[in-house]
Amino acid sequence: MSEAFRLIGEPRFGGVLAVSDHASNHVPGDIALGIEPDLLERLLDEHVAVDIGVAEVGALMAMRPGVAAFHCGFSRLVCDVNRDENAPGTVPASSDGYAIPGNVLDADARAARIARFHAPYHAALAKQLDRTAQALILSLHSFTPALATCDAPRPWHVGVLYNEDDRAARIAIPLLEAEGLVVGDQQPYSGKVLNYTMNRHAEAEGRPYLGIEIRQNQIADPAGQARWAEILLRVCNAVALEIGG
Repeated sequence: MSEAFRLIGEPRFGGVLAVSDHASNHVPGDIALGIEPDLLERLLDEHVAVDIGVAEVGALMAMRPGVAAFHCGFSRLVCDVNRDENAPGTVPASSDGYAIPGNVLDADARAARIARFHAPYHAALAKQLDRTAQALILSLHSFTPALATCDAPRPWHVGVLYNEDDRAARIAIPLLEAEGLVVGDQQPYSGKVLNYTMNRHAEAEGRPYLGIEIRQNQIADPAGQARWAEILLRVCNAVALEIGG
């Protein structure tokens, strides 16, 4: 078992692989973030450390034949795998206004952190996708209901993100709207800004993918997670069929 990732279910040729870069809040015992224990315990239950609900949704989806889930095995407070390895935020010195003193590293220590976490995660994902071609990659994330700097709630139940390849997005948006959802096209932020994992493993390789951001209060409990797993199974299967056809 790798500390970098967890594979749930059996990937099948022509299936769907749900990839969750921020599925875990795990901080290995030998990684000292330098955050006071009480604060760290609170942060590990918040969006600052993990995309709330996505691990459960991905695991539920992977219970179906033809669907598997590939989950990151550690918190983005340790290393954010959805960023280029050279980006400052990949080993974040702060996050959402909270300082992370243990991530202020010299060049050698930073390189070691990347080699231990970022590199094996992406190497394993690349190997998996090369081994078993998928009809669709689902990039699964969640977002906060509102920003701390703004009182206005985010109105979208779900956002669809993409960079240059919008094949799946154009099919998925009306399907999600037909589910009675408020759908953001490149909302609450744009996939042209932060799309590293899909840029590397999907767009660069010509693989179809669907970038999904679910508002976290939609998937914060088992009922919501089950509901969204069913929605995404329907949408992903329809998207994969149309793209493949």
